[in-house]
This record gives sequence, structure tokens and C-alpha cells, in this order.
Amino acid sequence: MRKIERAVVVGAGTMGHGIAQVLAQAGIDTALVDVTQDFVDRGLAHIKDNLEAGVAKGKVAPQARDLALGNLSGSTDLESALTTADLLVEAIPEDMKKKRELFSIADARMHPAAILASNTSSLSIPEIASATKRPEHAVGLHFFNPVHIMKLPEIVRGTLTAPAIV
Repeated sequence: MRKIERAVVVGAGTMGHGIAQVLAQAGIDTALVDVTQDFVDRGLAHIKDNLEAGVAKGKVAPQARDLALGNLSGSTDLESALTTADLLVEAIPEDMKKKRELFSIADARMHPAAILASNTSSLSIPEIASATKRPEHAVGLHFFNPVHIMKLPEIVRGTLTAPAIV
């Protein structure tokens, strides 16, 4: 299994920006992607506010804040962000058609060992994964809100998800 060095989080809303924050805090170079620059900017601003609040409360060291912010970037260019990522975490609305479309695009753009994860709380991982040629690399990675405080992701195997991906 390849080390996760770069991630792309698609969807800069409440869940997406929280997921991007925890990935960046874990030392992973993370791109936060959404359909408009305004959404991206708002997501990045929320992350900065969360980190600043953590510093103010003594829960985040200033150096850790700076490292996390240094690991973050924002973009509206989904296809470019996918080409270098080892992990996709989608956090888009609960719409099967849109999730399948995103996984299909990711499947075509990401390297063969990349992990395709959905933050869905209710949709079928095997159905989302069936939009790819590598359903064994697809997994549910359901985070709880607020992501940066709730250290409890739920990992959901699809029927074909490989053990190494889990």
C-alpha cells in the first residue's frame, strides 16, 4: 500500500472543509476543491478560523497551525487536483448521480493505486464504486461533525473493497 502524501477533498462545505483540515493537520498535502472560488475561499477561511480558535484555547500549537495551513491549497480545477492525489474524499451533496460522476472522473484521472473515498452517510458504496474500473479501491470514509473535534471516522467497506484499502 502506497503512503498517502497528497489528498483532494471535493466539496468545501461543513464536512469538506473539516475533512481537509484534519488531513492537513495530519501532514498531508491537501487540496480543497469546489465548483466556485467563493466556496473554496469560504472553506479555507473556516479552516483558518478553526485553527486560530484552537491556538487561542491552547489546543493547537502555533507551529501546528502554520504547518496545517501550509499543507492546504484551494482550487476549482478538479481534474488537475486529482492527477497528483493519492486519496480522494468526496463531500458533495447526497446525490448518487453526482457521486458516481465524480468517482468516474477520479477513476480516469488518478493513479491506479489511489483511494477513492466517499463521505456519504447513507448511499451505497458498491453503487458509487461501480462507476469506476477499480471498485476494490473505493471505500466509505464517513466523518462526524465537527470533523476537527470528533475523532471518529466510520470506515465502510464496499462488497469489493480490498482489505489494504480499509
